[in-house]
Amino acid sequence: MSFFENAKKEFRNNIREYGMYIALFFIMAIFTITTDGLFISSRNISNLLNQTGYIAVLAVGMTLVIVVRHIDLSVGFLAGFLGAVAAIALVSWKLPVIAVIPLVLALGVLAGFVTAFLVAQLKIPSFVASLAGWLIYRGLLQLVTAGTGTIIIPNQAFNALGNGFIPDIVVIPGVHNLTLLLGVVAIIFFIIGQLDERHKKSMYNFAVLPMDMFIFKLVFVSSLVGAITWVLAGFNGLSWTVVIVLVVTALYHFVTTQTVMGRHIYAIGGNPEAAELSGIRVKNLQYVVFGSMGMLSALSGILFTSRLQSATTTAGTLFELDAIAAAYVGGVSAAGGVGKIIGSIIGALVMTSLTNGMNLMGTDISLQYIVRGAVLAVAVIFDVTTRNRAK
Repeated sequence: MSFFENAKKEFRNNIREYGMYIALFFIMAIFTITTDGLFISSRNISNLLNQTGYIAVLAVGMTLVIVVRHIDLSVGFLAGFLGAVAAIALVSWKLPVIAVIPLVLALGVLAGFVTAFLVAQLKIPSFVASLAGWLIYRGLLQLVTAGTGTIIIPNQAFNALGNGFIPDIVVIPGVHNLTLLLGVVAIIFFIIGQLDERHKKSMYNFAVLPMDMFIFKLVFVSSLVGAITWVLAGFNGLSWTVVIVLVVTALYHFVTTQTVMGRHIYAIGGNPEAAELSGIRVKNLQYVVFGSMGMLSALSGILFTSRLQSATTTAGTLFELDAIAAAYVGGVSAAGGVGKIIGSIIGALVMTSLTNGMNLMGTDISLQYIVRGAVLAVAVIFDVTTRNRAK
């Protein structure tokens, strides 16, 4: 077959995965044109990625929650509350950053286990259990900030997590060399990984991409990574927020694609009863998934509080809806059992790009909510349609 025939077949077979990339491309192209290139500037792209950070982290955890056929509405105010706890620990308790971060993450895991207990042991629907958490953590956030209101954080090391950038190896005005070097290393590792994966699949006679499509994939992704790296290197380079998101994404992508636990999580989402009968410990993995969600909520709260350099009484508002929307837009199925970590990161970028681009255009906030809601509705309709076609 010709290259175009192969491309058409590949797109048709993987329309769920490629659809979100196409959506992100068109959104970015439209805003680049309507803002006269301001949207694609190095400063704005850097700001966009930092804005995406705390939602992307939540979206990663929400992906696993939805995959196992549950939902967690408590994560927004849990993030806000734990961000406030971090601020209090730094300002009032005078704890060092190296102690505060593990403490807050541990509290997040504990909060996730509480939700898991209600869902796994008491069989309370996750919607109800997490809605109770939403109310409780909202109250706790207002309670701990009632005396002072906004808690200003003067700790520079903590604030660097949300606002700082990785240091450069050689300072040359106008370009961040370490960012360029890391981009090149990432491209090399991507190519080596793809070649190794293709070789292993070929050894076991698994289906692989036609050679022309495989080469196109390598060139396209490498060019995309190179372009993003070049744009970021033109400002201040990679921020610590982006580094944290990349580490979280890589870790969860590995767990979900290369481990037995990851396969069991997707098996539960596909059919919980069959998974239980096959020997999978469904309850234990529900604790893992919700505990992980709680930990990532804590990390999201840390990133958001660090970015604002303060804890506020409204922190975490609508975070849970942004995370759920990012997961659905990124290809996670509302029916469970389907979804990728990388897809949810792209979904978070789609939703944040919409907000960022419309802000640059001066779009009224009411219209912004309408547009974002329409995008979410289209994503869910697309999910239902593709699943029905598959059947």
